[in-house]
Amino acid sequence: MFSNVLPEFQKFLASRKLVPEKNVPYYARWVSNFLDFSNKNQDINCDLQVEAFLNYIKPQKDIADWQMQQAKEALQLYIGHFLKDSPAPILYINSLSKGETYADVTQILSKMREAMRIKHYSYKTERSYIDWAKRFYDYTFDVKKKNAKFNELDSSDVKDFLGHLAIKLRVSSSTQNQAFNALLFLFRDVLKIGLSGMDKTVRAKRGLRLPVVLTVEEVQELFKHVKGNYLLILQLLYGSGLRLMEAARLRVKDIDFNSNMVFVRGSKQDKDRSTMLPQYIKDKLRLHLEEVRLLHEKDIKTGYGEVYLPDALGNKYPGAGKEWYWQYVFPAANLSIDPYSGKIRRHHIGEKSIQNTVKNAVKKAGIAKHVSVHTLRHSFATHLLINGVNIREIQELLGHKNVETTLIYTHVLRDMSNAPKSPLDNLYLNKPC
Repeated sequence: MFSNVLPEFQKFLASRKLVPEKNVPYYARWVSNFLDFSNKNQDINCDLQVEAFLNYIKPQKDIADWQMQQAKEALQLYIGHFLKDSPAPILYINSLSKGETYADVTQILSKMREAMRIKHYSYKTERSYIDWAKRFYDYTFDVKKKNAKFNELDSSDVKDFLGHLAIKLRVSSSTQNQAFNALLFLFRDVLKIGLSGMDKTVRAKRGLRLPVVLTVEEVQELFKHVKGNYLLILQLLYGSGLRLMEAARLRVKDIDFNSNMVFVRGSKQDKDRSTMLPQYIKDKLRLHLEEVRLLHEKDIKTGYGEVYLPDALGNKYPGAGKEWYWQYVFPAANLSIDPYSGKIRRHHIGEKSIQNTVKNAVKKAGIAKHVSVHTLRHSFATHLLINGVNIREIQELLGHKNVETTLIYTHVLRDMSNAPKSPLDNLYLNKPC
């Protein structure tokens, strides 16, 4: 459709496989639109041209969020890598709404990002917290019908917003708690405003929920409908009790074949732990890592091959990101832009692809349960209990802070293996129906 638009830029994207081939023309189209916008708005400072363009296209009704992300990535690749005039900038999509000024919202959100990065929050948490801050501001503006500013807000505004989530939107308790944590960080660490009287806030209630668990037979049936590397990932999730992102972020150095152990680094609450490496997948995992090594060597030859390193290790050890042992066990199929540095790197496999694999396999297997990737972790714990493993040992393998969290699986175990016999069955025992 746009094959004649910026053909050299399209060749650049296609030759380096930086984006899916079918999307290359659309990336070029975004850059073309940006160049047209810049030519018509030459009075805008060059440093602000990208930001101004993104804010210009955002209010358009037919522009979806994924298209905004695509436009942002296209400009990063064009300015930071194709032109090679300057280091790739970190571009943010700013929500300037209803006459709001740059200083009122965008600078506060930038400070919030900076504060989270200083505290080593994950990129996923950063995006979530920023989104809640934007939604909080938009809600408060709509309610107050005035140009409210962040530093004019207080705990009453937070309580109103949380109450709105619970009463009007009927969100889950976990969603409301996430919103509260985001706003608490905003007020406490960025605005330096204390929140008081939050105990009177309307809170979404959550009762006791038993986790969904698959039987051994259902796990076997599920695996029959998965192939290749995705089967290896699911087997590792179930066989080691890993969370989704723990498996996705595994590095080569975290697999110890000799000790049959998997090391989980910087997981929930920034804790490390170790868990078991299933014997069944060791040979398959070795073969897989040989393929990953070949891919890494290919990236090195083309001028890439560097992965993201946690906790600023990249600054302390500049060449470590290209070392084999730091590479991801399950790398992404394509190179992509690091949202922090703007560098082109090979990230780990995306969580969405693993989720979709489980969803499709569950459907093909005909399992009539609400199964997610996390269900494999629940099944791991419950099946260990069935096999007589001590609850404290399971707690360590799962990385639970409190044993009470692990004890939930004892309720599932009772339902699966030691459930009392129904009085209806006793009534008609040994009698024909």
